[in-house]
Amino acid sequence: MLKSPKLTSHVSKTLFKSLFKRPSFVFFSFGFSNSCTIDYRNCTARSICQSNDSESENEWERLLKPFDLNELRKSLHKITPFQLCKLLRLPLDVDTSMELFTWAGSQEGYCHTFDVYYVFIDKLGANKEFKVIDSVLLQMKEEGIIFRESLFILIMKYYGRGGVPGQATRLLLDMKSVYGCQPTFRSYNVALDVLVAGNCHKVAPNLFYDMLSKGISPTVYTFGVVMKALCMVNEVDSACSLLRDMTKHGCVPNSVVYQTLIHALSKSNRVSEALMLLEEMILMGCTSDVQTFNDVIHGLCKVNRIHEAAKLVDRMLVRGFTPDDITYGVLMHGLCRTGRVDEARALLNKIPSANVVLLNTVINGYVISGRFDEAKAIFYDSMLSVGCNPDVFTFNILIHGLCKQRRLGSALELVNAMAVKGCEPNIVTYTILVDGFCKEGQLEKANIIVNEMLSKGLSLNTVGYNCLIHALCSAGKILEAMEIFGEMPSKGCKRDIYTFNSIISGLCKGDHIEEALGLYQDMLLEGVTANTVTYNTLIHAFLRRGSLHEAHKLVNDMLFRGCPLDEITYNGLIKALCNAGAVDKGLGLFEEMMRKGIKPSSISCNILINGLCRTRKANTALEFLRDMIHRGLTPDIVTYNSLINGLCKMGCIREALNLFDKLQAEGIYPDAVTYNTLISWHFKEGLFDDAFLILHKGVANGFVPNDATWYILVRNLVKEINMESWNF
Repeated sequence: MLKSPKLTSHVSKTLFKSLFKRPSFVFFSFGFSNSCTIDYRNCTARSICQSNDSESENEWERLLKPFDLNELRKSLHKITPFQLCKLLRLPLDVDTSMELFTWAGSQEGYCHTFDVYYVFIDKLGANKEFKVIDSVLLQMKEEGIIFRESLFILIMKYYGRGGVPGQATRLLLDMKSVYGCQPTFRSYNVALDVLVAGNCHKVAPNLFYDMLSKGISPTVYTFGVVMKALCMVNEVDSACSLLRDMTKHGCVPNSVVYQTLIHALSKSNRVSEALMLLEEMILMGCTSDVQTFNDVIHGLCKVNRIHEAAKLVDRMLVRGFTPDDITYGVLMHGLCRTGRVDEARALLNKIPSANVVLLNTVINGYVISGRFDEAKAIFYDSMLSVGCNPDVFTFNILIHGLCKQRRLGSALELVNAMAVKGCEPNIVTYTILVDGFCKEGQLEKANIIVNEMLSKGLSLNTVGYNCLIHALCSAGKILEAMEIFGEMPSKGCKRDIYTFNSIISGLCKGDHIEEALGLYQDMLLEGVTANTVTYNTLIHAFLRRGSLHEAHKLVNDMLFRGCPLDEITYNGLIKALCNAGAVDKGLGLFEEMMRKGIKPSSISCNILINGLCRTRKANTALEFLRDMIHRGLTPDIVTYNSLINGLCKMGCIREALNLFDKLQAEGIYPDAVTYNTLISWHFKEGLFDDAFLILHKGVANGFVPNDATWYILVRNLVKEINMESWNF
C-alpha cells in the first residue's frame, strides 16, 4: 500500500516524470475519472489528496493512476526491468511491492534481471522479511541468475540489523556451495562485523580461521575485527598472537589494531605489555589518540604505578596531545587512592578550568584520608570562589566525611545547606545519614531521617535497610530487625547477602541458632548465595554450643557449594578440637590450611600452642614456636603467656622464667596475665619470696596489679596464714 500521509515527502513530480521519460513507456491509453480507484487496498485518491499539499486532486490522480495494478494489467504495453526497479524503489509497502514484482514476472517474454532482484531484496531486508528473501534467492537460482557478491553482503548486513547474526554466517557458508558465488574478504569482513556487533564474539574467530583455510587473504580490517572479538571474551593472548601473524599475510597493523589491544591489555591489568605496544605503535608511525593514552594511564593507576602514569601524561604533552578531563581525573583518582592527595591537589591547581568532577575527586581524597578541613577548604576556596557549582556528589562526599568524624549535627546542617545551593538531597544523601546515626547507636534519630526521606517521596534502598537491620541486631533488638527484614520484599527492595548475614549474626548472638539455620535455607531458596561470612557465623555458633557434628555438616555444605574455607573457619575448628583435647587433629587441620595456601596468622598458632600447653605438651609447643618463627610469623604476648603457663603447669618454673626474660629482650612487654601467671605458680610451689620479687619488679617496670593480682595475693596469703595457724 502506498504510504499516503507522507507521499509528498517521498515521491516528487520529477521522479514520476522520470518513470515515463521513454516514449514507449505508456501504462494506459484511455482517460480516467475523478472517482477512479488508486489503491486496491481501499485507499482512494480522494483520501490521499486530503493532505496539506497545494496539488489539486486531478494532478495527484494523474500521477498516481499508473500504480493501479488493475490499470497496469489492462495496459497494452509491457513493463521493463528498468522501470520495475524504479517502481520498487518507491516508498511502497512490502505487499504492494511483491504484487508488482509478481505481476511483472508473469508478463510474457519478461525475465527479472539481477538489478530487479537486488532492489526487491533490499526492500525485503529493510522490512526483515528474511523468509521471503530465502525464497527469492532460490527463485534466482532456478531462473539461472548469476549471483554477485554485493547481493550477499547486502543480505548479511540486514541479518545483522535484524538481530540474527547466525543467519549471516549461514549465508556466507552457502554462497559457494548453494549459490555458486565465491566469497572474497569483503563478504567475510561483513560477516565478522555482524557477529561482533551481535555479541557472537566466540564464533568470529572460527569464521576467521575458516577464511584462512579456504585461502582467502584477510585484510587489516579483518584482523582488527577478530582481535576485538577475542579481546571481548578475554582471549587477549590469542589477539596479541594475531598481531604477529599480520605480516605473514602482507598486512601492516594500523592505529585501530593497536588501540584495540592496548585497551584490552590495560583493562586486564597487563599494563606493562600495553605500554610496550604503545611504544611500538609510535615507532610504527601509527597515530595514537588521547583515548589510547588514557587507557594506559588508567591501567598504570590501577596497579599503583602512579609515577609512570604522570610521566606518560608529560609525554602526551610533548607529542602535542592535550590531556582531557578523563586523563586528569584518572591520574588524580590514582594519586588520591594511594594517599598522595596533596599531589592530586597540586595537579588540580595546574588545570586551567577544572570541572566539578575533578574537584570532587580531590575532595573525596581528603575525606578518605581523614583530612576533612582541607576537603572543606577546596569546597569553599577552589569551588565556590570560582563559580563552580557543587553537585549532589560534592555534598554527599562532605556529609560522609562529617559522619566519619561523628559530627552528625554538622552533617545535618550541610544537608539543609544543599537546598540553598539548589541541590536536592537524594537517596544516597539520606542513606549516608542513616548509616552515620546507626553506627552511633542513635536509632531514633535514624528513624527520623527515614521518615523525612519518605515524606519527600524517596524510598529506602537495600543499603539503607541493611544499615538499620545491622544496627538493631548489634543492639540486641532482633525482633525489630526481623520485622524490617520481613517488610523489604513488599517495598520492592531485594534482600542481599549483607541483609541475611546481619540477621543470621543477630540470631546466633541471641542463641537462636535453629532460626538462623532456617534463615540460611530461606536465603538459598531466594537465590542469594551464601558467602564465607555466612558459614563462619553459623559454624562458630554451633562450636560455641559444643555441637561439633553440626559445625562439620556446615563445613561440608560450604565446600559442596564452592565456598572455600578461610583462616577464620579453620581457627574456629582448630580451637574446638583443642578444647575437646584433640590437639593432634587440630594440628592436622593447621597443616591442611597451609597446604591450601592459606597463610596462618599468630592467632592460629596461639590457638595450637595454648592447646598443646593445656595438654601438658609444652616442649612440643616450644618446637611449634620455633617452626612458627621460621615460617616468618612473629610471636606476641599471647603466645608467650600460653607457653609460660604450660611450662609452669609441668613444673618447669625455671624454664618459664627464662622465657619471661627472653620475651623482654625481644621487646615484647609482659602484661597482667604474664605477671599473674608467674606469681600464681610461684605461690603454688611455695616460693612466696620469689612471687613477691616478681611483683615488685613488675610494678617497677610499670605493671599495675589488677583485681586478679590482688585476688591471687590475698587468697595465697590467707591460705598461708591458715596453714600456719593449723600447724600452731
